[in-house]
Amino acid sequence: MCTLNHTKNNGMKIFVIVVTYNGMMNDWISKCLLSLQNSSIKVQTIVVDNNSSDATVNFIAENFPEILIIESKTNLGFGGANNLGLKKALELHGDYFFLLNQDAYVDHTTIEKLINISQSNPEYAVISPVHLNGKGDALDKSFGRSISPYYCKGLYEDYFLEKRKKEIYEAEFICAAAWLLPKKTLKLIGGFSPAFFHYGEDDNYCHRVHYYNMKIGVVPNTYIYHDREDRPKSIYDERIISMQRQYTLWCSNPTKHIDITTLLSQYRNKMLKYVLTGNFGEAKNSKKIHTFLKENKQIIVDSYNQSITNKSYKFII
Repeated sequence: MCTLNHTKNNGMKIFVIVVTYNGMMNDWISKCLLSLQNSSIKVQTIVVDNNSSDATVNFIAENFPEILIIESKTNLGFGGANNLGLKKALELHGDYFFLLNQDAYVDHTTIEKLINISQSNPEYAVISPVHLNGKGDALDKSFGRSISPYYCKGLYEDYFLEKRKKEIYEAEFICAAAWLLPKKTLKLIGGFSPAFFHYGEDDNYCHRVHYYNMKIGVVPNTYIYHDREDRPKSIYDERIISMQRQYTLWCSNPTKHIDITTLLSQYRNKMLKYVLTGNFGEAKNSKKIHTFLKENKQIIVDSYNQSITNKSYKFII
């Protein structure tokens, strides 16, 4: 199990990147930043604001003057804004980088425990705490799926059978609501791909981690609270947009790559088939996907090509 060393940062520079967008909802941003302020290990927080229309930026400036705020004039999406924060943290000679959602809060010792585990497990590119719901009385549902026995060997069994828990468990994927990234991860894997605006960017990142034979891990008894149970559905949950995102993932995946030209050909054929059979609804949907793939072909191809190169800090600088 992880134990705290109760030391100072030992010269390490630890940066937390929080992307905000209208973060005043449900008092999210206050809870998030207060939890970081109370961290057992000193951190420098960088907030990247995605052109909020509420009082998020003013609130942070007035109540957390020690925080560095980067204001984007446009909404860069989750990945793009995190890349902006990571670039700044690298310029400031950061050693560790903790990505935290604006609607998530850390325990007092969370970041310190994760760094201790990272130092003794250098094969892990991404390390996550356990994600609880906002109240802390249940697992976050998405996180619960990610640590099921299908995707995270041993964690459920050790809990249910009351075995001694390992200090870290390997997983296939953990959502980026709370990720610790050591500097070597950014040198090898880089930042988030610009092919993804919102959702899918962390899946793609995990694909790239696997491609470079590194690991994704979960540290038990180390927690964040992800307060998203009452969040309304958005356009990103709609069927066609979800399909577009899934095809972007497939075509960007360096481990199980699908050629985008093949997909474009398939959707041309689908459009013709549905028109000829009188299924105009599906013909329209197929056209939407075909148009999306055609318009985004270059950025998707570039995403794949850059994922398989060894250029340092890809997607960040």
